[in-house]
Amino acid sequence: MMPRPVLLLFLLVILMITSQFEWKQQITNELESSSDISQKQQQSPHMEEIVKEKIILSQEKTIQRLNEFIQSLQQQLLLCRGNENTTTGSAAATSFTSSPLDEIQRQLMLED
Repeated sequence: MMPRPVLLLFLLVILMITSQFEWKQQITNELESSSDISQKQQQSPHMEEIVKEKIILSQEKTIQRLNEFIQSLQQQLLLCRGNENTTTGSAAATSFTSSPLDEIQRQLMLED
């Protein structure tokens, strides 16, 4: 009879020891996962900033291309207006002596 309670006690001790190891492992895993989550949350604002910067750079490039397109259209408009004013010698002379932007500004002032 004596060996049976000793065996039960031994099994109980083994069960307690193994359960403690499992608890420690679970706690360690939970701590690691929570630290991973906190790191991801800290990286998330950084990633948002990078995405925002890329969007801004893309928009700046688009604005630059649009400005170049506008300048090209303004030069074409000047050429068209210059062709209309070829009947007078003064219009042709001013278009050769001033820059296209100056000519556009002068034309816009005359229209106002």
